[in-house]
Amino acid sequence: MKNVAAVIVTHNSAREVGGCLDAVIGRVDEVVVVDNASRDNTREEVIKRPTVRFIANATNRGFAAAVNQGISAVDTDCVLLLNPDAVLLTGIDGLLKACRRPGVAAAAGKLVDEQGQAQKGFNVRRFPTPLSLSFEVLGCNRIFPWNPVNRRYRCLDLDLASSAEVEQPAGAFLMIRRNAWRAVGGFDEGFAPLWFEDVDFLKRLHERSYRVVYEPSAVAKHVGAHSLGSLPQDRRELYWYASLLRYCVVHYRPLQRRGVCVALLLGSAFRMTWGLISKGRVLPVRIYGKVMRLAFSTLVEGRPAGAENKPIVVRR
Repeated sequence: MKNVAAVIVTHNSAREVGGCLDAVIGRVDEVVVVDNASRDNTREEVIKRPTVRFIANATNRGFAAAVNQGISAVDTDCVLLLNPDAVLLTGIDGLLKACRRPGVAAAAGKLVDEQGQAQKGFNVRRFPTPLSLSFEVLGCNRIFPWNPVNRRYRCLDLDLASSAEVEQPAGAFLMIRRNAWRAVGGFDEGFAPLWFEDVDFLKRLHERSYRVVYEPSAVAKHVGAHSLGSLPQDRRELYWYASLLRYCVVHYRPLQRRGVCVALLLGSAFRMTWGLISKGRVLPVRIYGKVMRLAFSTLVEGRPAGAENKPIVVRR
């Protein structure tokens, strides 16, 4: 069995994926790209590199499903998940050594921006609590980013120059042991098309007493959000809030879940009113009206509206 395969999920990633591939080829035993129905030249960019295996989906199956598809297609001890806008700047030996420690299921490297600065607040976070998500949807974390709830949630107290056991590193640069991935049932494909699927996966690893390590000796440059530009604003908002609510349903007790729903209703009402008054735009009314419907449905029925075809397994 080989040691490490890289799995890269793409969606309209033609401008980014070439640099990602050129940096990872030769540093792993195998590279697999799973493409979620890109409409640009992603396929043409990938197949310029004949050693890369390209799997094309006819529809956008979502990030979680594509990750499961890619991991299922390889036969290695470990799998390195890389976003197409993440470019390795170092080797990955540190991640591999970390994954081989007893009880470790995953290891994350250090993400830096184009100026070489660590992406603090994104690279590593703690698991979201009902309070931290309530602060998020109410806008408190944006208005007062240094509040103690946000500082704890985003690990702003963590020294990113040192190795540490962590809870929720970003899935943009994450090495996973395949046997641990299999033990928890892979990524939950109900988080579709994106957001919170990596948080849920890491939470389930934690609940099974697996350890997750941050290892800064492995570094990748990361741009972020490259494929979101093709999504209309209303879809971006709906996808994010729907996945947030799904996470609440899966991992929180009913009273905690309802608290987040109430906070989301209040936050959405504020954003709707502020957008209408300050900018005279109807778009926020349309967007946050839909978000409020999701929140109300979750508050009353225990699941986001439209989730009938996405089975929810409560794991708390």
